[in-house]
Amino acid sequence: MSGLRSAAVAVWEFVVGDDWRIALAVVPALAVTALLAHMSVAAWWVMPVAVVALLAFSLRRAWRSYG
Repeated sequence: MSGLRSAAVAVWEFVVGDDWRIALAVVPALAVTALLAHMSVAAWWVMPVAVVALLAFSLRRAWRSYG
């Protein structure tokens, strides 16, 4: 495996990890944060809300697959 491919796989594993849905959902949260910040609106609260919502989503999916 080439060094570039190894680096790409490492970055993919770091960003996506175990759940691609969570990684994908972070993109709009970051976009909303950037948009609000660009409009000079306090945007500090967007990411904590997104993290709590995504954690709830992830735990709900895990709980459903467990039972």
